[in-house]
Amino acid sequence: MHSPIPGLGRVMVFLAAALASASLTIPEGWGEEGVQYGQVGTDVTLSCASAHAGSPVQWRRAGSVALPEGSAIQKGALVLPRASLATAGTYSCHSEDGGLLHTVSLRMGHLPGVPFVSCRASDYENFSCSWTSSVETFLPTRYITTYRKKSLTGEEKRRNKNRHMGPCLQDPSRPGTCTVHGSEFWSSYRLNITEVNPLGSNFRLLDITMQAIIKPDPPEGLVVKPIPLAPRRLHVSWKYPSSWPKEPHFQLRFRLQYRPIIHRSWSVVETVNLSEVITDAFIGLEHVVQVSAKDFLDAGNWSEWSAEARATPVRDPATMVIEETTTDTSLESLAEEPSQAPNPEPINHSDPLEKMAILVSLGIFAFFVLAAVLVITILIWLRVRKHGKDETKPHNFLVAATHLKALPTEAQIL
Repeated sequence: MHSPIPGLGRVMVFLAAALASASLTIPEGWGEEGVQYGQVGTDVTLSCASAHAGSPVQWRRAGSVALPEGSAIQKGALVLPRASLATAGTYSCHSEDGGLLHTVSLRMGHLPGVPFVSCRASDYENFSCSWTSSVETFLPTRYITTYRKKSLTGEEKRRNKNRHMGPCLQDPSRPGTCTVHGSEFWSSYRLNITEVNPLGSNFRLLDITMQAIIKPDPPEGLVVKPIPLAPRRLHVSWKYPSSWPKEPHFQLRFRLQYRPIIHRSWSVVETVNLSEVITDAFIGLEHVVQVSAKDFLDAGNWSEWSAEARATPVRDPATMVIEETTTDTSLESLAEEPSQAPNPEPINHSDPLEKMAILVSLGIFAFFVLAAVLVITILIWLRVRKHGKDETKPHNFLVAATHLKALPTEAQIL
């Protein structure tokens, strides 16, 4: 899917096509004189350059007794219908007396396809793109790589027109890659990768934004050290990748992953610092640690993981002394005591910590049971007490009534 090409984009495409056409019209530009190129599946015509007009000629193919099937000689030229890759070879034309007139080397191939292109920025000032051909052409190939900045303001177009377009520089030591230097982090760019061979050209336009393709290089200088007197801790430190400019406006955040060497699952911690303390390491086990980086504002993608670093937490000295003492005592007791018959009872291999956990659980359970019994007892006592008060209320009322009846009336007093 391609977006419409603005006027400037059309100019760049036409420029690439012009360069491709120039390459086609000047075969010497490919560095192979006396070579003719043909497209697979089409009719190929080989001309006998030194033959006189109208004079009969003979065509031969090096290393073969006969010419390819279906070939014909027309006006001194050799026509090869629907040529295939097998048609390629060295052909020569001769006069009637067998004298050599002309030799041509035929190479067969395909037109270029639309190349596959991907881009990445390892920092916010430059980005690089790489490509691969989508079609194996079997022919020599060149690439024209250009870029332009999108959405230019009127002022930018007037003042810095040349700065915002130009070649994506190819590095001969890294075939299939090019780099744009001095890019702007908040800008968008359109990249044109044109593949050219002696038969024609094809291109891909790719719109990119720096925020989307930023992917830092892995952090460097990863160091993991045990912490003295801390049997479950490891200190991890690292540095910024050397390719990332150390500017206060563009920071990185980091992702740390670690695991014991005998385990498969990773533990992951994110941080903005250049060091971290692992607090849940396994005592006495070697751990493997890696770190990766990403733009602080979450732009782009995480870097690849750094090279591994390994370390083993220090063992607790108290634990080591207890283990050594227990081992020595056991060996001495075994040496002093005579051998005995095997004990038929099963040996208890339970862990002391497990026993302690069971005892604590039983204690907690007993406490809740006693608390429940106490609560039930208090509720029953309160209920009985309340019931007793309710029964005494009618009796007191009758006593009061009898007392009032026994008091003298007003008539009796008078």
